[in-house]
Amino acid sequence: MRILTTISTGIALAMLSTTPAAAGDAKIYAVPSHENFCPAGLQPVTISGVICCGVPNQQATYHQVMQHPTPKKKVHKHYSARAHCPVGTKGCS
Repeated sequence: MRILTTISTGIALAMLSTTPAAAGDAKIYAVPSHENFCPAGLQPVTISGVICCGVPNQQATYHQVMQHPTPKKKVHKHYSARAHCPVGTKGCS
């Protein structure tokens, strides 16, 4: 009987964690677009990669959020057409 109570409690907790209240934390990003084919009061938004009509709850766009915080540093290497070899060194032409 004790095992049945424990299992039913576990199932109840699992079901509570998957309620729509947990889905209320979904991040809805605005989609930058020149055209707006959505009904009045709505705009193009993306939810989990799907574009639809709605009201965004985030200030930034999805692209801005996914950008790396710092730009990559460009390393400039200087190459010479000839190897630097002192005169008389073996292997240099």
